[in-house]
Amino acid sequence: VQLVESGGGLVQPGGSLRLSCAASGFTFSSSAMSWYRQAPGKERELVAAISSAGGGTDYADSVKGRFTISRDNAKNTVYLQMNSLKPGDTAVYYCNAYNGRHYWGQGTQVTVSS
Repeated sequence: VQLVESGGGLVQPGGSLRLSCAASGFTFSSSAMSWYRQAPGKERELVAAISSAGGGTDYADSVKGRFTISRDNAKNTVYLQMNSLKPGDTAVYYCNAYNGRHYWGQGTQVTVSS
């Protein structure tokens, strides 16, 4: 099982980033997918989640209206479009897959700073 995140980086407040997570080694289309984040000194928190078919999504209150999770089951990839970024969004972002077991990626750093 492999989850590989990409797309992180340094962005100014108000900017945008698109994270990608490429999955392999399990049945992606049968798995719910999520993005979590962990800031220094804080616990890991759920940012956004999407059902296996993509029909259902859920977001943390702190990102509603700014972040959008989506998936392409043909490409075994889940995305997180992040707009109107704030310094409080600075964290390591992790991709998670769940199909009875949890699988995690290695994380990608997102830094929002001027």
